[in-house]
Amino acid sequence: MKIAAFLMIIFGFTEVVTSFRQEFFGLTIAQATMSTIIGAAIGTFYFTSGFLVLTKRRKAAIVAIVLLIADAIGRILMVLTGLYPIGVGYQTFGIITGTSIVIFFAIYIGAKLKDFV
Repeated sequence: MKIAAFLMIIFGFTEVVTSFRQEFFGLTIAQATMSTIIGAAIGTFYFTSGFLVLTKRRKAAIVAIVLLIADAIGRILMVLTGLYPIGVGYQTFGIITGTSIVIFFAIYIGAKLKDFV
């Protein structure tokens, strides 16, 4: 569980940084204030989820799952509104992969809820 939590923290921090830089390894987001704000919020959800999981508390894990679901919904909404452009294959692959990882973490934490106090 610690590895998953640390990955969520790293991925969330990276997403926050990306929202301000509008680029990460060739993947881009729209250069607009709204994409920066939403991207930073989504990254913060991800980042915070990692820390919540590290507490090993069941209520914190449930909040982490809710934040990860909000992250996934936010990513989908950013695609639908054009804030995550999907015109290039690697861009689409990156968005689908990143969102899938977020969903995987939410499912993984949910499956391990019995391990939380």
